[in-house]
Amino acid sequence: MTDWLITNAELINEGRRFHADLRVRGGRIERIDSKLTALANERVFDADGRWLLPGMIDDQVHFREPGLTHKADIEHESRACVAGGITSYMEMPNTKPPATNREALEAKYARAAEVSRANYGFYLGATNDNLADIRTLDPKAAPGIKVFMGASTGNMLVDDPATLDAIFRDAPVPIITHCEDTPTILANEERARARWGDDIPIEQHPLIRSREACMKSTLLATSLARKHDTRLHVLHISTAEECALFEPGPVAGKRITAETCVHFLHFCDADYARLGHLIKCNPAIKTAADRDAITQALAEGRIDVLATDHAPHLVTEKSAKYPRAPSGLPLVQYALQCALERVFDGKLTLERVVEAVTHAPATLFNVCERGYLREGYHADLVLVDPNKQHTVAAANVLSKCSWTPFEGTTFRSSIAATFVNGRLAWHEGKPDDSVRGARLEFAR
Repeated sequence: MTDWLITNAELINEGRRFHADLRVRGGRIERIDSKLTALANERVFDADGRWLLPGMIDDQVHFREPGLTHKADIEHESRACVAGGITSYMEMPNTKPPATNREALEAKYARAAEVSRANYGFYLGATNDNLADIRTLDPKAAPGIKVFMGASTGNMLVDDPATLDAIFRDAPVPIITHCEDTPTILANEERARARWGDDIPIEQHPLIRSREACMKSTLLATSLARKHDTRLHVLHISTAEECALFEPGPVAGKRITAETCVHFLHFCDADYARLGHLIKCNPAIKTAADRDAITQALAEGRIDVLATDHAPHLVTEKSAKYPRAPSGLPLVQYALQCALERVFDGKLTLERVVEAVTHAPATLFNVCERGYLREGYHADLVLVDPNKQHTVAAANVLSKCSWTPFEGTTFRSSIAATFVNGRLAWHEGKPDDSVRGARLEFAR
């Protein structure tokens, strides 16, 4: 069923909040107006004054398929997405095998077409030796090219200066970077091992994956982008110092943009004592002062996009000693609610959150006809109840890893419904597993 009349909603879109009805026909938004009358064969959905937003577009997730499906896969993680109001995602290439050529990329698209509950796009990964694949990439085939300019696994760390320069010069789509300086990290880790061996306390993580490592790598990326006029998007900003490198203002027209993630708005280094390796991630969660500066930079538009870096691991893997405990945490199911906590705290406006999680990624990646409540656009919608609290319980986690760092947290809002291409994919705590997302299209 893709024909709906959503009535009595408070729409939040393009900097405005207003009460209206919204008609969905054939999976697209046909009409936005007040006091629309239901047509034949049209189901009425009473929003009852709740917030109706464009569905969140998450520009950074790791769904682990292929090759690491013991901890996550497209089916489970996309189901968690729609439960959290995420209707589209862009997934990273560091799978096994990695998506570093067109064949591997298309295999992921084919799998998503079979099982994904949300809309999907997949990045091409850069390596030290796939420059030909990068140069010949169809700009419509991927949201961007992911460059790991910091520690990674296998061949996905791009550390050859000539290759980096050529990628920034020749990339036919936006470059997306993970910025941490590997030599700095290795030196910090060597000092920590000399003192603690394998028993490095988790509190050392933000000192090993240090602010200096982040800043050095981000400066390199932005300097290369300016040299070649590259369209650069720097992921998961984690320090106050990095925020100052980016210009405030609307995303449209910027050549260099930045993203941060919900865990950097929510947690700080004081939380390591309670959560340990469960919040170990790269780059590392740092101080409360960094958290405040990142939130302010997001409010100012210095940071353009708010995403997740959803990266599940099993609890048993997280229970290993520091050197072997993997980095990353599952976030998509509660990301939007987490972001809205900053609205309730008075640190971000609701309109700014909607801009950062929907409009900005749609504009930045040239996503066709998504990310806005506009007539003619795909009906990717999320209905948020701002008056219904929600306490997170592990039993309700939909990610395959079956845990969340938010367990026990009470959010001041809940996700009442999620529509993907006009189909009701999530409603009052229940998914519709017959819903399938669509391949994202890019207007390039």
